[in-house]
Amino acid sequence: MKVNTAQLPGPCRSKDRVFTTVTAAIVLDGATAFASVELDVSTYIDALGCYIATALRSADRANLADVVSNAIAVVADRFELRPRHSPSSTVTILRTHHQYADLFVLGDSPLYYGTGHQPTVLVDNRLADLDLPESRRYRGRLRDGSGYDDEHRTLLRRLQQQQRLSRNIDGGYWIAEADPAAAHHALTATLSAHELSWAVLATDGIANPLKHLGRADWATLATQSDRQLAGLLTIAHQWERDDDPTGRHFPRAKCHDDKTIAAVPSVWL
Repeated sequence: MKVNTAQLPGPCRSKDRVFTTVTAAIVLDGATAFASVELDVSTYIDALGCYIATALRSADRANLADVVSNAIAVVADRFELRPRHSPSSTVTILRTHHQYADLFVLGDSPLYYGTGHQPTVLVDNRLADLDLPESRRYRGRLRDGSGYDDEHRTLLRRLQQQQRLSRNIDGGYWIAEADPAAAHHALTATLSAHELSWAVLATDGIANPLKHLGRADWATLATQSDRQLAGLLTIAHQWERDDDPTGRHFPRAKCHDDKTIAAVPSVWL
């Protein structure tokens, strides 16, 4: 599987990760820790992603939920992590075998795919669907022009503390952290070669700005080179910096979220 990728900033500064195997593309988006956690987020996602990729190289037909569940268990045990105190990360996977593709989405990093120009998306919106008061409050303040002030940061810490109470429980949302059972609550699909020919995996740091800017042409993005994808990430970053530095037009937790995209122009090559 050929995968073209771009990240902004690069992996040394980003909390996004891309891993690939012969038959799989894997994207992780580690959550920025506004409230304290037991381990550096980058350390967590490096360990989690490496385990998932290694497992898929060893057994490329393994059940994806089992692979991710085992990865969470191994990393949690290695670093002695506790649920609701651990770093967390989205996990999005596209894996092919023969004439079928397995899709796995845990958290809000979307997977777009299709055969023609019209895309279909698999995305987990359970965190956003909580619609917590702190989330409404910080977005409302940004629209009113408050910018990224001390009260904004305080609201984000409170928001994460409230989100943790709903993490990995029925009626809440599911994410990779310290509970292996979360992997079995991911959104999944198995599709035939007739149902997808291209795919794009992205983190919300680029997917959401592209939608806001009207540049979310996923079928076209799937065909772009590393350099073209990098240019698109730069355009989104510059718009945030120059046109909306206080988040008034497009309210978001911080001026620049990490941006990662993995484009698969032809799933079956």
